[in-house]
Amino acid sequence: MPYTTKTTRTIRTFYSDGRGPPRVETKTYSYGDDSGGGTSVNGGINIGGGGGRYQIRIGRGGEDGSDQPSFSVPAFSQRPQVLGRATRKEKKDPFSGVINQSYDEIKKKCLEEGILFEDPEFEAEDSSIFFSRAPPRPFEWKRPHEICDNPVFIADGASRFDVQQGELGDCWLLAAIASLTVNQRLFAKVVPPDQSFQDGYCGMFRFHFWRQGEWVEVVVDDRLPTYYGQLTFMHSVDKNEFWSALLEKAYAKLEGSYESLKGGSTCEAMVDFTGGVSEFFDLKKAPPNMFSIMLKASQRGSLMGCSIDADPNELEARVDNGLVMGHAYSITSVILMDIETPSMSGKIPMVRIRNPWGNEAEWKGRWSDQSREWSLIPDSQKKAIGLTFDDDGEFWMSFDDFRGNFEKLEICNLGPDSLEEDELDGKKRWEGHTENGEWIPRVNAGGCRNYLDTFWTNPQYRVTLTDPDDDDDDDLCTMLVGILQKDRRKKRKEGLDMLTIGYVIYKIPDGTGEGPLPQNFFKYNASCAKSNNFINMREVCTRHKLPPGQYCIVPSTFEPHHAGKYLLRMYTEMRAHTHEMDEETGIIEDQEQKPKPKASGSTVHVENKSIHPRDINFTRPEALEFLTKALREIPPPTEEEQEQEQALKASFRRVAGDDMEIDAYELRDILNTVFTRDGSIEFSFDGFSLDTCRSMVAMHDGDLSGKLGFDEFKVLWRDLRRWKGVFREYDRDKSGKLSSYELRSALHASGFRLSNRTFSALVMRYSSKDGNVEFGDFILCAIRMKTMLASFKNIDEENSGHAAFDLDGFIQTVMYS
Repeated sequence: MPYTTKTTRTIRTFYSDGRGPPRVETKTYSYGDDSGGGTSVNGGINIGGGGGRYQIRIGRGGEDGSDQPSFSVPAFSQRPQVLGRATRKEKKDPFSGVINQSYDEIKKKCLEEGILFEDPEFEAEDSSIFFSRAPPRPFEWKRPHEICDNPVFIADGASRFDVQQGELGDCWLLAAIASLTVNQRLFAKVVPPDQSFQDGYCGMFRFHFWRQGEWVEVVVDDRLPTYYGQLTFMHSVDKNEFWSALLEKAYAKLEGSYESLKGGSTCEAMVDFTGGVSEFFDLKKAPPNMFSIMLKASQRGSLMGCSIDADPNELEARVDNGLVMGHAYSITSVILMDIETPSMSGKIPMVRIRNPWGNEAEWKGRWSDQSREWSLIPDSQKKAIGLTFDDDGEFWMSFDDFRGNFEKLEICNLGPDSLEEDELDGKKRWEGHTENGEWIPRVNAGGCRNYLDTFWTNPQYRVTLTDPDDDDDDDLCTMLVGILQKDRRKKRKEGLDMLTIGYVIYKIPDGTGEGPLPQNFFKYNASCAKSNNFINMREVCTRHKLPPGQYCIVPSTFEPHHAGKYLLRMYTEMRAHTHEMDEETGIIEDQEQKPKPKASGSTVHVENKSIHPRDINFTRPEALEFLTKALREIPPPTEEEQEQEQALKASFRRVAGDDMEIDAYELRDILNTVFTRDGSIEFSFDGFSLDTCRSMVAMHDGDLSGKLGFDEFKVLWRDLRRWKGVFREYDRDKSGKLSSYELRSALHASGFRLSNRTFSALVMRYSSKDGNVEFGDFILCAIRMKTMLASFKNIDEENSGHAAFDLDGFIQTVMYS
């Protein structure tokens, strides 16, 4: 029946998207009209904005607080950013709004307006639940007071028995939450207890998660998916308790959707709840001191989980002993339990385990509920360990039975900031070190050691272990190394899954420089340690025992050319020092005579040794001696080169005219006459572009005349001879192209020293889509590098490492190069 009267209703909705101040949207709904029409919506949003002025300063800056030109930039471990330009990450990162939502601002505004929060970053709609398919049935989003009469956030304290699994396959998350409740201080950090459905209620709750290196606050509204009035996913045993359901929603928001939580590792959530480093053990290959490791971990408050490999033919298949295959369990206690009988006394290693289903699906073997073994334990001991025989999913096992039945063990070691001073009680905290990084295809995504030609281009980190562990009889140092890949679960919506990742550790010889180790180092040196395997998990972590010294850690994907961001973490018992292996951008050249490397196949004699340019380790102290000598010992021009030079001289005089100067157009004609002539180079080359020739002129044009004199032209010609020789040296297949992975070595041999960030920018600027650098682009890259370095040096007269440009000077320097 059509409407015969017109009804209007005005609704104000408060929301915050994290990219500005909280806003209120007012919508007017009109139902029906005289013609029987439908619904119309009118409204408006008032969004405030602002502007300002900014300065650009370039250089390292002063360390004494003086007004030095300076800026702060991330290490190469982050993709380099050109200052002042918006990055794709800033434009598209769906998480930016999540972490910028202000709990205090939202709550204040909601209470002032008398409205309930509706989260625009995680809408109450199907896409927040599923990303790969339509929902199997209609879900209804309801607030707790619409589900029950007296909702509470936490009822009588949170415990491991509160959590019940719903229809989502996230038992790994439930196992981690159950472990979290054992440590009430950590639980309170993740789930702030000062929240309720009474005082200050505005339909919003907050949680804290450790996300890839830092703690972030995630706010959610309290609208939850239901079906026929019942919670669909995680819930508490008490029907009116909602902390677990809201915690799951916040975690789903963090990862993009509820479906993103389907399937995972218990340690993944443990890390996000604690900021710790996870270890993974195959109990079939357990070390002899496995129980000792577990006992110490339990005493330090570490979170632990275990599982049995899944049956490929059945999802979560049940074994006759009551255990479930392919199912995540949490370990809630590890103890040495006293046993007293008339015939024996002693201590039994025991493990307490919980099935997150929280029902009768428990272990049925020795030490199970009501088993006769418990009659050997005094009542006082039973009370001390909190023994119950309820069908609550929790049970005890002897360590021998545990190791004989479970196959995988995960331990989340708490980080340095997880234990407060008053909680140490004689315990030692780990010393922690973190490095953020990124694998960039064509730049530093080199793959594992199987791919030697590209492996050396991976990010490299130096770790200095100085003192052995206090209680180590072999004077060794304990180091936990973990490599965590970022945002992969959140990117499932884009069809991306976990990368296969791992790392390798090499001993660094004494006297090695600060720059990255070259290809030949990895070719002739074996690793001293590595991750247990390369695996497609979010984090790979392994425990190592190494003698004091300097080490290089190389994190990588298994195959090359995979893009991904990561967090590298190193935990040591004693203090250590870490940093990315890098070098300072600059140039090595002879001021008297412009250098040129030896022709292909030639060697240089240093300390009575014949060394080929490709075999030099540019991180060693003798590298400077070698490179300087190689560049200065320019062999006399060949007969062909002498003929070329004479022809160039004649062409220059003929083209230049009486003023003996040429512009970029004339330079292009002269050079291309020589470089495109048959036999001048060993590969196909169509000639230098006009843009390249303009850069050649700019390299020597100090007065902005736009022309070159003959003396300047001669210097340019020497540079071109040198760079052509380098290119020929590294273009082994005579294709006229270098791979982007070879570019760094070629620029090194040309005398350039490049920081990781600078090299990354050069690859992105000058390599083609398939990752190759053609001869003309290589020449242009070398020209502009030399021009920019010379311009910077002219401003930085005191060689302080920083230079102040006014705006016009900065534009002139950048544009005219």
